[in-house]
Amino acid sequence: MTDVLIVDDSAFMRKTLADILARDPSINVIGTASSGNEAIEKTYLLRPDVITMDVEMPGMDGITAVRRIMDEDPTPIIMVSAHTKKGAQKTFEALEAGAIDFVEKPGGTVSLNIREVSQDILKKVKIAARANLQIAKRDVELIRSPVTATDMKTLIIAAASTGGPRTIKLLLSHLPPDLASGIIVIQHMPEGFTDAFAKRLNKHCKIEVKEASEGDHLKKGEALIAPGGFHLELDKNNRIKLNKRPPLHGIRPSADITMNSASKFFNGFMIAIILTGMGRDGSIGIRSVKRKGGIIIVQDSETSVVFGMPKAAINTGYVDFVLPLEKIVNKIVDIVNNV
Repeated sequence: MTDVLIVDDSAFMRKTLADILARDPSINVIGTASSGNEAIEKTYLLRPDVITMDVEMPGMDGITAVRRIMDEDPTPIIMVSAHTKKGAQKTFEALEAGAIDFVEKPGGTVSLNIREVSQDILKKVKIAARANLQIAKRDVELIRSPVTATDMKTLIIAAASTGGPRTIKLLLSHLPPDLASGIIVIQHMPEGFTDAFAKRLNKHCKIEVKEASEGDHLKKGEALIAPGGFHLELDKNNRIKLNKRPPLHGIRPSADITMNSASKFFNGFMIAIILTGMGRDGSIGIRSVKRKGGIIIVQDSETSVVFGMPKAAINTGYVDFVLPLEKIVNKIVDIVNNV
């Protein structure tokens, strides 16, 4: 049984979320809170397995509450965020503060349509209940050796889901600008959030980070974030092609589709990286990368919030390295230096 604490300043939202969660017999709503302060008190008293947290509340907001809870009583937290520019920015602040994932409120802060995402809420609460909060607190190690000059074109594709935003930030912020001919990131995230995610990353990285657009070309020193709601593929000229073909594994963008496309058209060396996340996205695509002579790196269980995607990749038998997050950057540089 998963005990859940619901935090939202709207009585309507608290009641509706409780009704949604009550539909699953394996979930038990043990309490609600209407403010950040009350959330901290009830976390201490009730010891929930998972917390759903509103982003914007009067007084102590959700971000501050997340930070306090993760410092004092670490608990898996799912943010419930409005689909607005302000809501997206605050969601990423909450993820950086320690929340492991978020659910988008369709229609606004007080969402009359929240039941449209009932299955997403139930799925993410169950995933959160099994999340690893004992992830490494150390930052990624600094690069000790420079990148060797090479004429070989190199493409890095990184994929992540639950726990990914913080992990992607740590990874990209330590990659040297001259490392690769192009970097593509597939982070499972709904439409309207990936642009804000890319802009936030861009402030913390030596490389440029942007949400990918139709027709973008792979460039050295730039990372392209696959836009939410679109599959991202490459064409024969290494330009980005976006499409809304059906989701794969129930998700769009899918790393499998990107990796298969890149393996077909990219004329150079490839490194595929599978990071924290639920599900098995990437476990098909890495086969294509490997068959083309690429290298596969996955994040280990100790530093993954959810070990689903890395484990599925390992089970294929195609993985070359299983590493803690803080070792992945140096491994990438070593690989590129020896291409």
